[in-house]
Amino acid sequence: MTHRGTRVLHVGSLARVEGEGALHLTVDGDDVTAARLQIYEPPRFFEAFLRGRAHTEPPDITARVCGICPVAYQLSACAAIEDACGVLVPDGVGELRRLLYCGEWIESQTLHIYLLHAPDFLGRDGAIDLARTHRADVERGLRLKQAGNAILDLLGGRAVHPVNVRVGGFHRAPARAELQPLAERLRRALDDAWATVCWVSGFDFPDADCDHDFLALSEAGRYAIETGTPTVLRQGGDTVRRFALADFPREVVEVQVAHSTALHATLGGRRHLTGSLARYAINHRLLSPLAQQAAQEAGLDAVCRNPFRSILVRSVETVYAVDEALRIIDRYEPPERAHVDVPPRAGVGHGATEAPRGLLYHRYALAADGTVTDARLVPPTAQNQGAIEEDLRRLAGTALAGGSPSDEELTRLCERGIRNHDPCISCSTHFLDLTVDHVAPPGGGSREREPAHRQ
Repeated sequence: MTHRGTRVLHVGSLARVEGEGALHLTVDGDDVTAARLQIYEPPRFFEAFLRGRAHTEPPDITARVCGICPVAYQLSACAAIEDACGVLVPDGVGELRRLLYCGEWIESQTLHIYLLHAPDFLGRDGAIDLARTHRADVERGLRLKQAGNAILDLLGGRAVHPVNVRVGGFHRAPARAELQPLAERLRRALDDAWATVCWVSGFDFPDADCDHDFLALSEAGRYAIETGTPTVLRQGGDTVRRFALADFPREVVEVQVAHSTALHATLGGRRHLTGSLARYAINHRLLSPLAQQAAQEAGLDAVCRNPFRSILVRSVETVYAVDEALRIIDRYEPPERAHVDVPPRAGVGHGATEAPRGLLYHRYALAADGTVTDARLVPPTAQNQGAIEEDLRRLAGTALAGGSPSDEELTRLCERGIRNHDPCISCSTHFLDLTVDHVAPPGGGSREREPAHRQ
């Protein structure tokens, strides 16, 4: 049976995935033989837009890929262009970039925790419905998000599509005195972040497990955010493998699939997952002492493979981002210059950062005058598509084996499964077109179900 009724997502954060999606399940008895997440948003052609532009333009152009996580695209673009031009920014500028990124982690992770994910655990239809029954909690989440936005406002010039970021650094660096009111606000936000961990720790988490390889950046001495080396943790293993960022196109291979306009990707020919679960598994020992205490408070082990518990990891990372922002502000001394010059040259550059939803990779080829001749962006969602589909197949299969869920119940379950992984697709509480093919049993006949009507 096919149920129609598309919900269009209002926030698009990744090139080629604005947010419209459908799920096609093929069910044979109690077995789900296929699960296809169909992203049918038209391609947005950012890679084509970038060709022919000056090497100084990608940070401003790619920021428009996402209104929630523009800093991820800006700083990945900066890193790749600077790599192509053989330029390293000084430590002071690098710390300002990290502070800016902390602001994005705070606002984006909080948005997902409170407005997109928490309603699933509390039986509410969405954020507005949640505010009717958990007003104080929602207000806390909004305060916390606003604290992240305040960092973006100060360092980026505005919270959406910041205008102060440029290749080589910033157009302007703040004076130390300008950061002190922000520090006071973040100290209050730290209480809200800790309260968030305590709040989500009380949720009821369904049993689930994912057996995908994990991919995240790692960096000696600190939790990777805006810099690092791609690092792989294989399923069933306790050792990691690192590879050079320049090898990313050979390690992570994207392919077009017939059922989706979003590319799918594999890591060494295997499914993989990037994002909070991967970052935490690979880097948890490098969390600040306060964030490690928060992880213990949340009941997290060294590796978390239950996608439903990803909200716990996001809350711990939010504590870390606030704590790290305060550390940077406390030690801040304005750099002599807000940016370094990045003269053009012919070359190929690679850049990657940890967007809230996972590793984001940029590659640019430049002509001698700095003109972009080729561009490639690999967002987290493209990498996670295969893992999401496999998780949905297992979730639906478990539900079918345990009873006779209606198509509406399967739809709700699958929507929850997607929200576990990807806030880019879960920006609306009800977004999913669900198609269930019921294979006729031997001897003919078929099972009929009433259509599920969604509001």
